[in-house]
Amino acid sequence: MDSGNDSRIRQCDSNRINIAPLEITETAAVSEPKDKRSGGGAEAAKVGGGGGVFLTWEDLWVTVSLGREGNKAILKGLTGYAKPGELLAIMGPSGCGKSTLLDALAGRLELTTSQSGDILINGRTQTLAYGTSAYVTQEDTLTATLTVREAVYYSAQLQLPSSLPRSEKKEIADMTIKEMGLQDAMNTRIGGGWGNKGISGGQKRRVSICLEILTRPKLLFLDEPTSGLDSAASYYVMSKIGRLARENRTVVASIHQPCTEVFSLFTSLCLLSSGRVVYFGPASAAIQFFETNGFPCPTLQNPSDHFLKTINKDFDNDDEDIEQGCARGIPTEEVINILVNSYKSSHRFREVQTQVAEISNQEGEVLKKISRADFFTQSIVLTRRSFLNMFRDLGYYWLRVGIYVALAVGLGYMYNDVENSNNSIQARCSVLVFTATFFTFMAIGGFPSFVEDMKVFNKENLNGHYGCGAFAIANTLSSLPYLFLVSLIPGMIAYFPVGLQREFGHFAYFA
Repeated sequence: MDSGNDSRIRQCDSNRINIAPLEITETAAVSEPKDKRSGGGAEAAKVGGGGGVFLTWEDLWVTVSLGREGNKAILKGLTGYAKPGELLAIMGPSGCGKSTLLDALAGRLELTTSQSGDILINGRTQTLAYGTSAYVTQEDTLTATLTVREAVYYSAQLQLPSSLPRSEKKEIADMTIKEMGLQDAMNTRIGGGWGNKGISGGQKRRVSICLEILTRPKLLFLDEPTSGLDSAASYYVMSKIGRLARENRTVVASIHQPCTEVFSLFTSLCLLSSGRVVYFGPASAAIQFFETNGFPCPTLQNPSDHFLKTINKDFDNDDEDIEQGCARGIPTEEVINILVNSYKSSHRFREVQTQVAEISNQEGEVLKKISRADFFTQSIVLTRRSFLNMFRDLGYYWLRVGIYVALAVGLGYMYNDVENSNNSIQARCSVLVFTATFFTFMAIGGFPSFVEDMKVFNKENLNGHYGCGAFAIANTLSSLPYLFLVSLIPGMIAYFPVGLQREFGHFAYFA
């Protein structure tokens, strides 16, 4: 990194961006949460409050510490904005900083990174409030044993205020499912099961979006919503996201390489390369920008393919044809510099600066947190959801029950009726040792299912759906009946055939 850049990269100080992970506080119940209209617009906005969100960022730098090697800049002086009713797409090659920019705007940067610059919401330095913003991650972290209806309905009970009747929460959940075109898959399990295929990748992506728009957030972040989808599924998902944007929401999505039909859905485009802005402005004008600088898009070629090939320097040394075909033989690093310098000297960049200045000086609405379900309701809902998941997931407890029963039958057969002589002492000790070791060791069998539960918890907790206390209580309560069965049934099979003391207190201690 040159000295000029070093001087501009500064650690966060009193001007550090005031964007933080969601912190939830209870507020007054939201009036009129019922969404009666077909599209979910004005009436639905009452759940999250009225008005749109204007998001601006100016001279945004994000750096990561490399230890003894110093710091590395991931984002280098980015400036841009996002407005209500528009879909802003962040594009660029892998490693260009798309997800980092999205995380910075959403306040989700890791502690190992530092950032500087100004990020304003409605012209103010304020934190993102629960219910007014949502973040859809790249991974579809969902409870596989639930149906689409169950997943959305349980989430509605967790996120929507306790003052809302259950019937209205169910109505909002059903309407959200229909908005995302999932009505035909409502009763299908997300991850399938024995004899069931489950829903497709595109449907899982739409379920993830459903879970985050139940509160009708005014600001929506999506990290590569088309990742892993084919062109048809990508277009359907992005068309639904575009519809959300047209309902006066501010939508910011990072996307890797969209097809032509998906690219046509974008209102604005932010094109990044190596942490720098190559182009920011209307998506429809990006082709002309590249053509003006001597890199025209070939006829019948996908514009996004052309953009990414032109500014991707990862394969300069591997494929000479890419370099010759996309940049007229000019090294890609030089092509990027030409485009970056051209953008900074263009009227587009001046328009962006003007827009950012105008939005920053307006000082619009202060985002207010909306209330969610109370702690008791969250604990009850999570307990019911966790109990149902444990019942349907054979690997959680049922597999352990089967293995424990088999071990208990083996112990009962090997040490059947050891009597009460002095020689039986060693046999009784062996039974107790086998029971303690095998049964304790096999408890690891439910660990993979618990790991999946923790992934869902981490995502929902970060999004502010509920806290750690409600999850811990619910997981404990829901597991008690299964732990009772795991202890009682194998314990009876192993205890009585051996001939141990036939008293309830002794058996209870053994089990």
